[in-house]
Amino acid sequence: MADDSYVFVNNKKLRRGHTTGTCAAAATKAATEALLSGKPVDTVTIHTPKGITLDLPVEDMCITDSYVSCAVRKDGGDDIDATHGTLVYSKVSKTESGINIDGGVGVGRVTRKGLDQPVGNAAINRVPRSMIKEAVEDVRFNSDYQGGFDIEISVPEGMEIAKKTFNPRLGIEGGISILGTSGIVEPMSETALVNTIKVEMNMRSQGNKVLLVVPGNYGKEFSQSFPGIDPEKAVKCSNFVGEMLDYAVEIDRDIVLVSNLGKLVKVAGGIMNTHSRNADSRMEILAANAAMAGASMPIVQTIMGCISTDDALDVINEENLIDDVSKL
Repeated sequence: MADDSYVFVNNKKLRRGHTTGTCAAAATKAATEALLSGKPVDTVTIHTPKGITLDLPVEDMCITDSYVSCAVRKDGGDDIDATHGTLVYSKVSKTESGINIDGGVGVGRVTRKGLDQPVGNAAINRVPRSMIKEAVEDVRFNSDYQGGFDIEISVPEGMEIAKKTFNPRLGIEGGISILGTSGIVEPMSETALVNTIKVEMNMRSQGNKVLLVVPGNYGKEFSQSFPGIDPEKAVKCSNFVGEMLDYAVEIDRDIVLVSNLGKLVKVAGGIMNTHSRNADSRMEILAANAAMAGASMPIVQTIMGCISTDDALDVINEENLIDDVSKL
């Protein structure tokens, strides 16, 4: 990737990687080249939507009379995830016409509405499908072959890897998704997490005007105490409350946010990313609201000295200011 291999994040030089979608497209291109030429392919060149061109090694190539299969290894760069190091395979065979793409072993199958692909389709998203078709067309253009191709993408380790991903929650069964909008993995990227939240919101919004949202397991467990609420239908937004709320407005959905006090206090103070590295101010927010509710200066100072929001809540409760502070 030459100079495009690295990016600076928080003054650190970090290495980019490439997505499962890029792997699928690259493996397909290599298999197609070998199918039409009859010769093994060691390295394949693939152009990503981000504009970065990659030269990727091809592994485990198998050439037969009826098909060619091979793999390209997923590289997460310095943004290691569950799929890092996984081999993504493509099996390509000739057909009369068209380019038919499907998923094999280890590639999930969509079972719920609201996702990138319709129910029943392999979880190979739109951009990777486009990359695969473009790669095949590129090879066909440089050959005399005018027929079509059947393409099967598989990930032998996919079923086990999927257990570590959001796929079971999203209704994608049997394996991982083949993903990537730019073809490149950006190290320490929050975009992928936010996009996953949006995907789950789309899926949960099918037939529902109101979405239950929790930052994590605490909110999910706490929501079990409310009658009529199914915590299994909750959307997890992690620290990205602001992005979640913005997207809720975009898709015209109402939100019920259930969380522990620590995160909700930050949101009350206008802190829309609740990660501690962005801001804290929990005691400042509680102390300011207590002061507005009539707390004395010594009480405000006591709140400022608290270590946790639970401790601060005890102080506020002892002063009988819970209701007034909550209204603020």
